[in-house]
Amino acid sequence: MAFQFDAPLVLGAQIDARANHPEVGGRTCAMQGDRRWTYRQFRDESVRNAHLLLRRLGTIDDARPGHVAMLLENHLELLSLYGGCGYAGLTLFGVNTGLRGETLAGVLNQSKARVLVVDQRFAHEVTRVAKDLKHLAPENILVLRTDAKAPVEGNDLAKALDAEVGTKSLDAPAVDVDAMKPLMIIYTSGTTGLPKGIKNNHFKFLAIGMTVSGLLQIGPDDVGYACMPLFHSNAMFLGFHPVFHVGGSLAIRERFSASQFAPDVLRHGVSYWNYVGEPMHYILAALMKEYGSEEKILDAVARNPKNRLRFALGNGASPPDLEKFERWFGLEDVFELYGSTEAAISTFRKKGDPRGSVGEVTDQNVKILNERGQDCPPATLGPDGKITNYAEAVGEICRVAEDTGLFQGYFDNPNADQSKYRGGIYHSGDLGHILEREGTRFLFFDGRTDDWIRKDGENFSAQQVARLVQEHPDVQLAAAYGVPCAVSDELVMVAVKLRDGARFDPKAFYDFCEGQVAHGSMDRKWFPDFLRLVDEFEYTQTQKVLVRNLKKVHFCRRRLPEESLYWRRREDKAYRPLTADEYERLREDFAKAEKLDLLDR
Repeated sequence: MAFQFDAPLVLGAQIDARANHPEVGGRTCAMQGDRRWTYRQFRDESVRNAHLLLRRLGTIDDARPGHVAMLLENHLELLSLYGGCGYAGLTLFGVNTGLRGETLAGVLNQSKARVLVVDQRFAHEVTRVAKDLKHLAPENILVLRTDAKAPVEGNDLAKALDAEVGTKSLDAPAVDVDAMKPLMIIYTSGTTGLPKGIKNNHFKFLAIGMTVSGLLQIGPDDVGYACMPLFHSNAMFLGFHPVFHVGGSLAIRERFSASQFAPDVLRHGVSYWNYVGEPMHYILAALMKEYGSEEKILDAVARNPKNRLRFALGNGASPPDLEKFERWFGLEDVFELYGSTEAAISTFRKKGDPRGSVGEVTDQNVKILNERGQDCPPATLGPDGKITNYAEAVGEICRVAEDTGLFQGYFDNPNADQSKYRGGIYHSGDLGHILEREGTRFLFFDGRTDDWIRKDGENFSAQQVARLVQEHPDVQLAAAYGVPCAVSDELVMVAVKLRDGARFDPKAFYDFCEGQVAHGSMDRKWFPDFLRLVDEFEYTQTQKVLVRNLKKVHFCRRRLPEESLYWRRREDKAYRPLTADEYERLREDFAKAEKLDLLDR
């Protein structure tokens, strides 16, 4: 069964087409816990939001833009806010819920948002920076109640909707919406300064939803599962929009929970899941902790008559985790892919593609370029399957073309535009290599360039991490960089030069970083996993810290037998010395994940 929706490629019209369809309007669009919205309810709530936002914004012009920001975990109301911006022709800014302090204030100010909807859990973070906000009037900071037991401090969103718009179904506002105008700004981190906002128009969201739903061959009876944040492109591109395109359903969890993943999948009849980063690894660990053996897991999950999970798609998981996840949940396939919010370059792994690849490169404009802008040769493999020409084959993943694909540029950041697309070349900032097999090019992802760190599926600035670490009173200079991770993209490592006479205190440094997360501007993902003390850094001719050499030896005890290295596991409450024995145990983890080559390059 497939439904056809004849409507313009703008979000509001597409929502209307589903809400008014005789067979789709009453079907479940989204569910969260015991709450469910049909497509008609989704439409009505989106329209109510549209009217409220237009009322609160008043006059909209170049000096007073129609910009709305959200600081929300996953809720049904997030989708209706998104839909409301679609109906009203407004631009929604998806602010990362991990931002704090001056970074949070800076993003809100740079967005020029004049209305903010904030999750009750994070309202105090906005209060902390309220005096620094330049465009947000206090009455336009609206709080979404997410804790039924706690009173809302500030302006209650639900009460504002009821009082100013009413509770009845309304006609959509009479707004001429342009499909090519930004619908949502999704933030990724730049190499310096504030996170960069990527422009995504109506057409881009709807086109990606159509493409992904076709690749997965999902239909209206399919159910997606959004536990990855909906302010991020992964959940919007791969979670909501594919199922929306076919008139299916989306199950929502406020935030990722490894222990609740399998119960949610069984409860809601989830048929596909979008992931990014390490969650797959944590889910597997949670299942083993609960059931104790693979056979019991298979009985409880894969063979469970309520299990409808067929596909997982995303990036950042290790090949052994992919295979185990596929087996334990009885999946038809797991699709690793390559792409970013910019969406200028995308690949999609299919069954039969080489192990570890992120899919076939079908766009002939996609090249692997070295530092001199020259094409890198394809990888050659030795008898053991390892690359014999790694240094020559690995380069930056680029797109050499007169256009930028689906990438529409960064919001109010021409310097970032020029940096990303220069001289007819789109620079991804990612490293990769190509393996050719019978004339087909397969892409392999090899990490970030030196100025970026990619952890748990998010890119962020190494310089931002270093800047925050340098606020420690004993730190004279710091450099941050991504280092190998056994189960996902990268971990965070910092090299630190202490001030004269200072001594390193592992517990105090951990507490300092924890304080930066709780009360400063550090995102939890930026918290350093490894630390190296250096007497002095190497510098380039322009007196920049030479990060590449630090990154090359990372936390390798074999290459750094005498260096002061510290590390922490997720459950640790202090840093501890990285001994030779502990490093060898780490190597065993990498070997099990078939990623030992990352440590030995």
